[in-house]
Amino acid sequence: MFKGSMVPLVTPFKKNGKVDEAALRKLIKWHIKEGTDAIVPCGTTGESATLDYEEHTRVIKVTVQAAAGQVPVIAGTGANSTDEAIMLTQRARKVGADGALLVAPYYNKPTQEGLYQHYRAIAQSVPKMPLVLYNVPGRTAVNVLPSTVARLSKIKNIIGIKEATGDMKQVSQVISLCGKNFSVYSGDDFTTFTLYALGGRGTISVTANVMPGALAAMWDAWEDGDREEARNFHYATDPLNYAMFLETNPIPVKTALAMMGKIQEVFRLPLSKMSADNKKKLRKTLKSYKMV
Repeated sequence: MFKGSMVPLVTPFKKNGKVDEAALRKLIKWHIKEGTDAIVPCGTTGESATLDYEEHTRVIKVTVQAAAGQVPVIAGTGANSTDEAIMLTQRARKVGADGALLVAPYYNKPTQEGLYQHYRAIAQSVPKMPLVLYNVPGRTAVNVLPSTVARLSKIKNIIGIKEATGDMKQVSQVISLCGKNFSVYSGDDFTTFTLYALGGRGTISVTANVMPGALAAMWDAWEDGDREEARNFHYATDPLNYAMFLETNPIPVKTALAMMGKIQEVFRLPLSKMSADNKKKLRKTLKSYKMV
């Protein structure tokens, strides 16, 4: 249902801290032109943890309007409260999102049964909306195990998972257990090529925020059967992948976009501006790609 190079879009802010809707629309237009296959607003990279409910819904609505049906919009609507996740997902559906990305509940560390019940409740609340699970233990302190993903894959509108464990053994188990009708997407830029080789159907890539054309071309090459060309893109973008994680995401990617003149360098606390040393390293990397 969703495949290819999908971008977990940053949320641009103005100097006064408000969402910069004009910059957001321009980013989306640029991504569509560059070949991005889907837009994912209000994820981790979109600083969703610091958006209030009205802002969260508004960012999704603006994204849907700007995408104008040219590419799918998969809205980040996960939360560590099931009721909150249901509310955000229903709001996303109401404003026109094509699907939802649901990060595993963070901080409260539910059991595998709790994870299953959480996701099942959300799926039942929006039975016609395609849902993508999101497993990122480094952020959530809980790992959605392959056996749990396999149980959830039997729910009709849970159609895939964004895997950001970096563990290809786990990815392989998920793909093996869930079958061909369930999609696995890379949530870890360093292992995207490997995940494609295992049977993945795309990436939700931080690096795609700053180099969407290359990530789209990497997927297109893979889809066309040109493994060597896809591998070349992997190695060509790898230094940029490292630069995007010099500090906590999305600090480097938003700093890079500011250097590129696409957004203002504004974060919401507790995220803060990049250190001078790391900023120097980031600029050097961007210069090597002729991006600044």
